[in-house]
Amino acid sequence: MRQPKSKLVSTFSIAGYDPVSGEVGVAVQSKFLGVGSVVPWAKAGVGAVATQSLANPSYGPNGLQLLQQGMSPEEAIRTLTEEDSNKDMRQVGIVDVQGRAASFTGVDCYPYAGGRTGENFAVQGNILVDEETIDEMVNKFETIKGTLAERLLAALEAGQYAGGDKRGKQSAALYVAKEQGGYGAFNDRFIDLRVDDHKEPIHELSRLYYLHQLYFGMTKEENIAVIEGEVRQELSKQLKRIGYIPTVHVVDDILYKNFAAFLHKENFEERELEKGKIDLEVLEFMKRM
Repeated sequence: MRQPKSKLVSTFSIAGYDPVSGEVGVAVQSKFLGVGSVVPWAKAGVGAVATQSLANPSYGPNGLQLLQQGMSPEEAIRTLTEEDSNKDMRQVGIVDVQGRAASFTGVDCYPYAGGRTGENFAVQGNILVDEETIDEMVNKFETIKGTLAERLLAALEAGQYAGGDKRGKQSAALYVAKEQGGYGAFNDRFIDLRVDDHKEPIHELSRLYYLHQLYFGMTKEENIAVIEGEVRQELSKQLKRIGYIPTVHVVDDILYKNFAAFLHKENFEERELEKGKIDLEVLEFMKRM
């Protein structure tokens, strides 16, 4: 029985691997509620899987397990689909930590449907405007510089700009796994961001990624400034504006104490520096509050 289109995860996605950082991940967008709960799967040191169309979520953990057992992405997809009676409606992309990749599109997936692979990536999509969505995602991922997350997001944006899901936009997700990359280094869930229902899900996902990097990223040496002169004036101005000090003219001890209170309330512990110094990215954030 043919599955109704409303039940399909009509989607475009990219699974990628960064051999320098060891990160693996998936970025995805769809006219589908909460696509991040279905499509992206990744495991540090193993690989990443994107399962969509008439999605079979078991392809995620099972595919990763097959990679861990030593199968190539192509072998894993063959194993996943050969016993699946609905394989003709499935779509899946897999990349492993050797940079090998494979993508499968069932013959009954709604057009345009297809995929492309290359070293360190697998791109796939269904119910797309046309194949340009896939081509532009590939071109962007292969040419842009940056972290894996930045390259995955850029590929997603390029795919949307080229046409994307012909039914429209609704949700997007970014999932990246890295050895001990999770909070407190207790797991490998390095980045796990989801936009479940939004008019511009990729733009919102990019905004959330910016906040993720701000809260959890490392302070760059070039962004460390002494709290004096113009920097002190701007910090005092912003702290007064958002209610942390009564006037811009306060002694250093009060300024530092109340700035620390701001950092702790806003969860900026990772950006807190020694007394008398500030991460300029935090100051820029304060200006936009």
